[in-house]
Amino acid sequence: MDMSDRENANETASDLLESAAQCAASDLLDLAAQLAGLAEDLKALAAKPIVPPSTSQLEPDDQPRASSSSSFRGAARHVS
Repeated sequence: MDMSDRENANETASDLLESAAQCAASDLLDLAAQLAGLAEDLKALAAKPIVPPSTSQLEPDDQPRASSSSSFRGAARHVS
């Protein structure tokens, strides 16, 4: 490899490094913008009170059911 080949390789490597740095900076700026948007969304959500739905508004299929662990305990009593 002669001197001109080495210089070309160094320039190419330098160009690639600069391009990679620009891409990384662009990606970081995009991520920062997304995080800022999420922060605004969280602020808006935090300003709203959490109001649980009343059980009278739920459809019969939407009513809470007994957990599977309680029905499992009942089944275990019948086995012994």
